[in-house]
Amino acid sequence: MELTHYSVMLGECIDALDIKPDGIYVDATLGMGGHSYEIARRLKSGRLISIDRDVKAIERSLPRLEEFMDRITLVHGNFRDMNAILDELGIDKVDGMLFDLGVSSPQLDESERGFSYMNDAPLDMRMDQSDSITASDIVNTWSQERLKRILYDFGEERFAPRIAEAIVKARESKRIESTLELVEIIKSAMPASALREKQHPAKRSFQAIRIAVNDELEAVSQVLETAADRLNTGGRLVVISFHSLEDRIVKNAISSRENGCICPRDFPVCTCGFVQTLKNVARKPIVPGEKEIAENPRSRSAKLRVAERVQ
Repeated sequence: MELTHYSVMLGECIDALDIKPDGIYVDATLGMGGHSYEIARRLKSGRLISIDRDVKAIERSLPRLEEFMDRITLVHGNFRDMNAILDELGIDKVDGMLFDLGVSSPQLDESERGFSYMNDAPLDMRMDQSDSITASDIVNTWSQERLKRILYDFGEERFAPRIAEAIVKARESKRIESTLELVEIIKSAMPASALREKQHPAKRSFQAIRIAVNDELEAVSQVLETAADRLNTGGRLVVISFHSLEDRIVKNAISSRENGCICPRDFPVCTCGFVQTLKNVARKPIVPGEKEIAENPRSRSAKLRVAERVQ
């Protein structure tokens, strides 16, 4: 099956990175390689490090990136290990980092990966197939309280208590094996009014379980804490997020490096030792235009934040 791929806010990302032909850049979430292709073709003596935890994504990107492989280093790894990856490559500072935190279209479209609530598949949802924990492990073994917490915290699911209770009750009679089994359990726990809403009733729950399986929010928080330290002065940090929890983490990570002084407002000078390292390039997040949303509805919830290293 041929998979259609859209690189979310491609033009906006490339503009935000402000690419220098001799610069060093990191595409921390390679996916199908659309962003990496546009970065690499703008380089001359520069270098691009493209990372993905999904080895299939790296394999799929190769035909697209083939003509620029003299300036690209592909890394199978987790972007949370950014510092170790750059250290191993002998790179101290870079001129830009791009993070696209969404699930790629092939991962959603390949039903066997278990990310989609529209097709029946084994409950997997692992970005990296070598990881040990799957969605099935979470759904069938985690306590009701723990399930409720991730559904609420990671999915902002207002019916989290009812859904967690329904999952635990259903698995008492048989193990929950497939995505559509889980969808039906989720729907059975929701009131009729919620089932009539435009958004698919399982969307928030699947998001929450996917985040838990891949430990996504902790990874994002962890890497953004140190990303600024690897940027050259003037280097850009560019992050696309797809739900409010991710966006809040990105916003707070930038803010802590821009406005992190904890001195009382009436102090004439800073005494806490805070040194600003980032500044917002755009105060509000950039969102997709109507044309992109029409062509790629999955981009609808995307938010792009851009910050620049100031010293």
